[in-house]
Amino acid sequence: MGVYITTTIPYVNARPHLGFALELVQADVLARHLRRHDDVRFQAGTDDNSLKNVLAAEAAGVGVQEFVDGLADEFVGLAGPLSLSVDDVIRTSRDPRHRVGVERLWRACAASGDLYRRHYEGLYCVGCEQFYGETELADRLCPEHGTAPQRVAEENWFFRLSQYADRLHDLIGSGELRIEPAERRNEVLSFVAGGLADFSVSRSTARARGWGIPVPGDPGQVVYVWWDALGNYITALDYGNEGAEFRRWWTGGGRRVHLVGKGVLRFHAVYWPAMLLSAGLPLPDEVLVHGYLTAGGRKISKSGGVTVDPVELAGTYGTDAVRWWLLREAPRLGDVDFTAERLVQRANDELANGLGNLVNRVVSMVHRYRDGVVPVSDGSGELDEVCREAGGRVDAALHDFDFRRATAAVWEIVDEANRYINRVRPWELAKARDERLDAVLAELVLACRTVATQLAPFLPDLADRVRRQCAGDRLPSPTPVFERLPCALPSGRFT
Repeated sequence: MGVYITTTIPYVNARPHLGFALELVQADVLARHLRRHDDVRFQAGTDDNSLKNVLAAEAAGVGVQEFVDGLADEFVGLAGPLSLSVDDVIRTSRDPRHRVGVERLWRACAASGDLYRRHYEGLYCVGCEQFYGETELADRLCPEHGTAPQRVAEENWFFRLSQYADRLHDLIGSGELRIEPAERRNEVLSFVAGGLADFSVSRSTARARGWGIPVPGDPGQVVYVWWDALGNYITALDYGNEGAEFRRWWTGGGRRVHLVGKGVLRFHAVYWPAMLLSAGLPLPDEVLVHGYLTAGGRKISKSGGVTVDPVELAGTYGTDAVRWWLLREAPRLGDVDFTAERLVQRANDELANGLGNLVNRVVSMVHRYRDGVVPVSDGSGELDEVCREAGGRVDAALHDFDFRRATAAVWEIVDEANRYINRVRPWELAKARDERLDAVLAELVLACRTVATQLAPFLPDLADRVRRQCAGDRLPSPTPVFERLPCALPSGRFT
């Protein structure tokens, strides 16, 4: 079965931060895990056609295209420091697939009678690129950014979202459109049940500073950036030309999975499905929602001015440590506060003292007591059950979009193997020439190999080092697979 996994596409108005790295790493884990049994396409990209980008370019005193090109390269460049296995990247201002796809989607919705033009006046948050009603504001401020929205009045194109309330409620309520965690699904159902208003899907070319995709047949308007951006999930598949990739990954019967942050859930679980219904296209199967990362209790975000550079972090502490903290610390529901100290402590406690120590002890004992030759296992040892069950437990946890539980299933092997060593004391068996030593060593090598296999989607680099250290009938000389990290840099290094 084919599985199409996407991340949201970030505005390129500032450098990438650790909050977006969380989504990339989660998507990468799912892609790597599912590739064991399925064909997978892991898609990412950048949202170039935003007024936020225009304003940031103006503030920097450079042209918009030059500005977004430079920052887009930084987002695309995260693949190396984060060890991402992205299959394709779409840039909405550069990729020739995008504009023709957005235009085709617009015309399809227009043909359904769901686009109309009217005068509108409302409160607009540039940070969200969204209109808000008075009742949605907190003390007259945007609930996401804490800034006062601008009052905007102009004539725009609107989409008949109100026409799709009942169908969306049925699709989400029945689970046909699956939203995880359940608390987020209930949030969307409550929003839909409260009534859906038609929403503006264009902006005047003047207010957009001439940046964006012109509305087909109406050059005085540009397509609203969220309409533009949401379309990337199919334009990247060459929907505009009815390409083979579109037929394979969107209409071909496989799974369509979106990973999104909680702040953009409404767009992905309400607006986007309604647009697809209007265009007569299949909906995503799953919308998987994560919370925020915070630093000092404040949301890590470009607009909020609280950022943590994932490239600098990986350069200082290593890719494995960064990925591990994101996967072990971020809860299935809710937010988590980042500190470098917590990252170092987690890596040292588990990756160095736990897994690193285990592999080093096992390989060293095989060399010391059996000249590096791995004894044959009869498959009936004390660790066999936890090794056999780990794969199924990881499968179940990732199906539930629970990375903490999934990594805990892998880590149970490490913990149990270390406890087993301390309990059976192989060095005493060797001293007594006890025949049980062969079975013990074989079992421990099998446990290390199982960890390498099950850890691979989460920490591909570390898993590969463990695999190479424990491969073959004769093991290589022991070398550290993860060395302890130095003390963390002082807290508060956030800009």
